[in-house]
This record gives sequence, structure tokens and C-alpha cells, in this order.
Amino acid sequence: MVQHVLPQRTDAAAAWRENSSAGRVVVQAWLASRGLIFAVALVLAVVQHRTLSNMVSNWDVQHFGNLAAGGYLAEADGTLMAFFPGWPAILWVFDQLGVPIAISGVIISTACSAVAAAALYRLGGPWAAVAWLFAPTAVFTVVPYTESLFCALAFWAWERARADRWLAVTVLTALAGTVRVSALFLVGALLVMIITSGSPAAAKLRRAALMLIPAAVIMAFATYLYALTGTWTAWYRAQSTGWVRELTWPWDSFLNTIPATLPDAYADHPWWAAVFRGEMISMAVGLGVTVWCIVVSVRVRKSSPEARTMWGEASWVGVQVVAFSLSYWFFSVNRATLLWFPLWIMIGRWVAGPTDEVAAEGLRSSGSPSLHRVLVAAAFVVEIVLMLWWSWLFFTGHWAS
Repeated sequence: MVQHVLPQRTDAAAAWRENSSAGRVVVQAWLASRGLIFAVALVLAVVQHRTLSNMVSNWDVQHFGNLAAGGYLAEADGTLMAFFPGWPAILWVFDQLGVPIAISGVIISTACSAVAAAALYRLGGPWAAVAWLFAPTAVFTVVPYTESLFCALAFWAWERARADRWLAVTVLTALAGTVRVSALFLVGALLVMIITSGSPAAAKLRRAALMLIPAAVIMAFATYLYALTGTWTAWYRAQSTGWVRELTWPWDSFLNTIPATLPDAYADHPWWAAVFRGEMISMAVGLGVTVWCIVVSVRVRKSSPEARTMWGEASWVGVQVVAFSLSYWFFSVNRATLLWFPLWIMIGRWVAGPTDEVAAEGLRSSGSPSLHRVLVAAAFVVEIVLMLWWSWLFFTGHWAS
């Protein structure tokens, strides 16, 4: 009897140790990445004699503050209607408790980045979470922006969907629908996951019906804006007015972005052109991730019709890429990469090294293990440098996408 039990216990203990070790890697990455970002802020505070509140209150944070303090009519041009109410409502609650928005926003975003990383760890393994924590635009996961909160909700919604826990999926997606319009794409991607799954038709119908709840949350916000303005296009009008996000053909959007990437495009703002170049690269990355998800889905379906595909992941990234291409120019795509969990899963699988699964997905074509380690190390260094640079951009008030 003992001879049969001991190996089982040994295997369980080994698995526990492996999971614990992977979990520690993610925790250490969270501490290190947040520490590096805050170190940039600390250096700037010492050198430029600036306060934390001043450094983290740039760009949209000011809109969130105005919205939390005065509601959607606090700015005369109506641009506040471009923002969903969930995040400003949270900031308002803490403001009423006497906690400044700059402080509460940083604390909540930083905490939510840990929650999002935990979900990504479950979705793609430790290296997916590590790559996300050190993302070039990771500064937006510690300042009072919506990225951390939305990623925490959306990533866990996807993880729960993969675990077939659809009541939790519904609640998480509905909450995400109070934070960003991206929740609409999340609903669509979840529907694609439902449709392409191997579940019985009745189960698919029940799960699809549950998605009406988060869709209703988004519709409730649109209805509220209609009650304020008398038009159903209030959100779109705010996007067009404040951020030039008016409907444009993709090829025109591409052509409109090219001049903004030239070195002499903005003489008074030398870093803007570099950020626009990043927007172009991010769009290309989004296309690449979408294609990867499609290729993986086709290969998986051919090898095993019952295996899990990535059609939902492909639609999650692909629809966003399409949406960004319909704007006047490529704008805010750099930040959106934080939402693309399939991108970080893809990177995580590549970092993990030569496995049958990774090879089947075409993530590592050839080369020795040593070369692979060198490439991973080089990519990691580049990622950290970009993260520090992007943190500097935001803290110093430069446009950072």
C-alpha cells in the first residue's frame, strides 16, 4: 500500500513546489517592475522637485478627476462623455473619504495590476505574467488610468470562461462594462469562444444569453448619455471632439499616421514622433498576434477537433486592431497592447523555451538553447528600457499614447 501512495505524494509535492516557484517569480516580477517605475518617479521628484500628485495627474487623469468631482457636464465641450463611469465612481468614493484621487488611483491601479498578473499567470504561465508586468507601457498600470482595473476584470473573465464558470464570467464582464468601451469587444470575443467551443447547442445558448447582461450594462450607459444630451452618438461625438477619433478608412488612417512618425513632424514636441512610431509597431504586433491565434486554432482543430482553439482570442485582438484602424490615425494603440492578453501568452510561450506545444505553434523555428536564452535576455532588456522611458514620458508630462 505504501509503495503505491508514496510516488503519488512525491508527484503532488513536486507539482506544488513547481507552482510555488512559478508563483514567486510572478510576485518578484510585480515587485521589481513596480519598483522600477516608482524609482523613475522618485528620481524625478528629487531632481525636479515635483510631487507624486503632480507626476501622476497628467493627461486623462485630469479628466477622470473632473468627472469624479463634477459629473459628465463638468467640462463644457462634452469630452468627459468619452469615459465610462466605473473608474471615476471609485475615485469619487475615496475622494469623499478624504483620500486624494492621485493617491487612491495609484494604490488601486497598482493593486489591480497584481490581480491582472495573477489571471494572466493562470492563462499563460508565469512568463506571460512577467512579460506583461514589464510591458513598455506598464506605467499606465500604476497611475490613475483604467488599464489595471479593466485588465483585472477582463483577464479573470477570460480565465473563468476557460474554466467553464459562466456566472463569474457574466459578473466580471458586466463590471468591465462600467470601465471601458473595450468591454463590448470582450463580449463579442466571449461569444466567439462560445460558438467555436465543442459544447452542446443548449449550453452554448445558455452562455450566449448570459452575455446579454454585460451588453445591457453598456447599453445603460449609452442610454444615460442620451438622457443627458438627447443623442445616441454622445460617446462617439466626445471621442471625435477630444481625440480626433472619427470614422476613417483603414488605408487613410495608415497614411494619416505616417507624417506624424517623421523626425521633423513636431518640432516643439520631439518625443511625439517616436510615440507615433510605436503606434505603427503596435498595430503590426496586433495583426501578428491575430494571425498567430488563427494559425494555432487551425492547427489545433486539425490535430484534435475537441481541443481548445483560440478563435476567441483572435477576435479579441483582431477587432480592436480593426477599430483602431478606423480612426483618423493610429492612436492609443500602445496602451491597448496591455489589454491583449493573447500577446503576452504568445510571448510567455516563446520565453518558456522548446516544448512540443511551442514548436507546434511556430514560435521558435530554429537555433540552439543558448541562442534562445540570449534572444530572451535581449528582449527582456529592451522591454525594461522601453518601460523606463515610457514612465519618464508620462511623469514628465510628455504625450505617452
